[in-house]
Amino acid sequence: MAWEEICFPNNIRNIRLSRGMRMTALAKKAGLSLSAMSKVEKGVRRLKQSQLMQLCGILNCRLQDVFIKADDDKANSWQCEMQRRLSGNESSGLKVFGAGVRVLRRGLGKTIAQAAKDAKMTLSVYHKIEIGQRDVYEKEIDNLAKALGKTVDGMFKAIAELYNSGALDKQIDKAEERVREALRVGKSETNADVDTSIYGATMYDSVRKNLVPVYGMPDGKNLAFTKSDERMIALPAKMKSGAGIYAVRPNVARMGTMFPAKSYLFVNPAIHPAAGDLAVAFDEDFGKIEPNARANARIVMLREDKNGSLIGVSVSPEEKIQIKNAKRIHKVVQIVME
Repeated sequence: MAWEEICFPNNIRNIRLSRGMRMTALAKKAGLSLSAMSKVEKGVRRLKQSQLMQLCGILNCRLQDVFIKADDDKANSWQCEMQRRLSGNESSGLKVFGAGVRVLRRGLGKTIAQAAKDAKMTLSVYHKIEIGQRDVYEKEIDNLAKALGKTVDGMFKAIAELYNSGALDKQIDKAEERVREALRVGKSETNADVDTSIYGATMYDSVRKNLVPVYGMPDGKNLAFTKSDERMIALPAKMKSGAGIYAVRPNVARMGTMFPAKSYLFVNPAIHPAAGDLAVAFDEDFGKIEPNARANARIVMLREDKNGSLIGVSVSPEEKIQIKNAKRIHKVVQIVME
């Protein structure tokens, strides 16, 4: 029996249950089939970055909450299940057969897509065969052999010869290493708030490096500003990540027609703002704002008064504030619609 190997151990099911939500409801809101959602919760289906962030939004949780921490109660059961599936596919011969198919396919100079088409299989099904995660049914075996330029007997004989010569060992090791790499327990390199080892740390970091926290949300005339990764958003496509970059959501009613509805402002504290720039202004020095502590901020257009000093201007109603020092203003570098 073939086992789909775990590639994304996660806490999505537990979070969903804690929210009192059915899997069918979560799948519908996420735009996934029930089958796909089930595979996600079982850890045998990867998610795109956008899908992962969408699920975090639906479940109202942080990105880091989705990943399994090494010291979680559930970590041991995940580890046992991962090992069981790896061992099951190894002992059933699927790893050997898949590695042999891969070597024969490469010997013909075919891509996976070409081989899948010739074998009259979907790309997903063919790929699972090559990585030893799917049985080949009797009705499929003839087409697979033909795609590899062999008869059925010839295909099995060629794979057996490759196995006996040791030529498949490297292929099998590579396939397993790719699985194990995604599951490796380690510390996040991109987020100091994850203060313990997690499963899939490499995967977490690959997603996290393209995300920035949303620190500010509309609150009356101004912004409720909190240094927290409770809410995250993907960086715009052409915007390079950098230390300290964050986003705020403006109060569009306060700033008139300056911003489109449901927009986000991306802010880079490393770039010093000047007159004519759009900025986020604080009532205190940014460096003194403690993590998770609420602070007051507002979005302003920077101007110079008659003395050449910077002032911040808000509209609806119009207000002017004196900019006391550069530590209290950050430049808005990009505006993006949701």
